Amino acid sequence: MSEAGFRVGRMPDKRKRATIREVAQATGLSPAAVSYALRGIQTSEETQERVRAAADELGYEAHPIARALASGRTGQVGLLCGSLEDYWQQSLAVGIGRALLARERYALIVDAGGDPERELALARRLHDQRVDGLIVQPLDPSAALWSELAASIPVVSIGDSLRGGQSQGEVVFDNRKGVTLALEHLRDLGHEHLAVFTSTAASTPDRPADVHVNAEAERLGLRVDVVVVPQGLAAATEVAVEVLRGPARPSAVFCFADSIAYGVYAATRELSLDVPGDVAVCGYDNHPMSALLTPPLTTVDWDIDGIVHSAVRLVVDVIDGKPRRRRVVREPSLRVRASTAGPDA
Repeated sequence: MSEAGFRVGRMPDKRKRATIREVAQATGLSPAAVSYALRGIQTSEETQERVRAAADELGYEAHPIARALASGRTGQVGLLCGSLEDYWQQSLAVGIGRALLARERYALIVDAGGDPERELALARRLHDQRVDGLIVQPLDPSAALWSELAASIPVVSIGDSLRGGQSQGEVVFDNRKGVTLALEHLRDLGHEHLAVFTSTAASTPDRPADVHVNAEAERLGLRVDVVVVPQGLAAATEVAVEVLRGPARPSAVFCFADSIAYGVYAATRELSLDVPGDVAVCGYDNHPMSALLTPPLTTVDWDIDGIVHSAVRLVVDVIDGKPRRRRVVREPSLRVRASTAGPDA
């Protein structure tokens, strides 16, 4: 084909990746100082802002592999969830992932599926993958592995303290107060016989919330039947049907997760029971969907946005060598809605 038979199109210009030396020249700093500023260490906040602005203007982006080799960090934070069948834990994972991304970190999210042994195996795997830190909502806070991991990477727990207090940070729930709020509310409405639905396995019976139930029930003069219930909707519904269809049906059900309470709602529809007329229902984590149910679900609220902020701040500060307050205690509040009323309602 002749040269006149076709045109050679111009290849689009590829902008050359700016180097750290060019950022240094633009700011009048050394390449080492620029590197420190971009990592947020050993420099003032004013210098860090000036360097980031110059880097953005020049289009500088640190190569992820080079950055990991230089800093010894991967930029990844492991997030180990007890069970992502729990809708509240799904919301927590989304919130933590976004908050980490805003701090130029990435969440590596794994699901233990409600299995304490799987949880420990996944924790070891995250450690072996060299995550910079680990956030965990533990199924088994008493496991010896947590102190072993905390000796080599930052570990932040959500919900319960880890064995020996070896975590670098913890966002713990005042479970005693949360349980008391729910049980006193049901007692004050006139309920005497309650079922308590928990996902805690028989192998980990010492979780604080479950321990407090028996102590508070005895103090309040309540008769409680503690039932282990899976987090998944279908499985929770099946267990709730068995509990509610018998002649000695409890007049109220207190669930340690709103996702379990959704299974109770499904069971009452299957059994043609009225909520709250035949059975009152109370949840424990105020998932956004809980206010949209018919009737809206009474539940204990832990302020999930505050939990996300505290957990991410703790783990990032420890990774960056700027530890702050190690322990954050979340105070609950009771969201009273139409799913609870007296047994004679």
